[in-house]
Amino acid sequence: VVTGATDGIGKSYAEEVRAAFKIKTLLATKLIIMVLYNVETKTIAVDFGKSDIYCRIEAALAGLEVGVLVNNVGVSYSYPEYYLHIPDLENFISNMINVNMTSVCQMTRLVLPRMAERSKGVILNISSASGMYPVPLLTVYSATKAFVDFFSRGLQEEYRRQGIIIQSVLPFFVATKMTRIRKPTLDKPTPDRYVAAELSTVGLQSQTNGYFPHAIMGWVTTKLVPSSIVIFLGARMNRLQRTGYLQRRRLREQRNGTGLKSE
Repeated sequence: VVTGATDGIGKSYAEEVRAAFKIKTLLATKLIIMVLYNVETKTIAVDFGKSDIYCRIEAALAGLEVGVLVNNVGVSYSYPEYYLHIPDLENFISNMINVNMTSVCQMTRLVLPRMAERSKGVILNISSASGMYPVPLLTVYSATKAFVDFFSRGLQEEYRRQGIIIQSVLPFFVATKMTRIRKPTLDKPTPDRYVAAELSTVGLQSQTNGYFPHAIMGWVTTKLVPSSIVIFLGARMNRLQRTGYLQRRRLREQRNGTGLKSE
């Protein structure tokens, strides 16, 4: 079962583990997997921003022996922003918590009991390098990803003696729609390249950056550089990105003749 399998890292996980979990793109992913790997797939279209979806998911998964769960679905900011300036803050908070945190807990609740009965199973929880330390102007996103990391490592200790692998995956930038990175580089790989590298760590590391260049970056930012400096540099980078975004938006709205209210 792969949540958020529409594109990006989730789609690559779906293809790698031969399982799949916007309707058109989801169905396209299903067809790709069926054609490439000659396996039966099942799609469940839900909005993880809502909290009343899990009875439907549970019913759809009834009778299936789930060997692997990839909790991949996630949402971030549309641009870096100060907490009180986030548009529609109340709905932003509930949506991000539901998608990034509640989904991980609830999907784990649905599949872990049968894994425990069989004494085998793998759960991969996709956190983020942003969860390794606070990232100002992406504060809520960073905090939700820290939750995913702590949740994963705690559960791994609870269930590892039953033969279950629960791994916390903390990627840095990957070239996906969410990161808006179009051109892959060595340190910003394609989803396929990242997932292939990450899967080689399953069963070996309970917490991983998943990809060797990312592992180096993780070691440097947690072991060599003081956290206060990492936080300062993250805030500086995001303030610059915020300024650039707002300037571009202002120019677009001026061209459209709408003007821009003061931020």
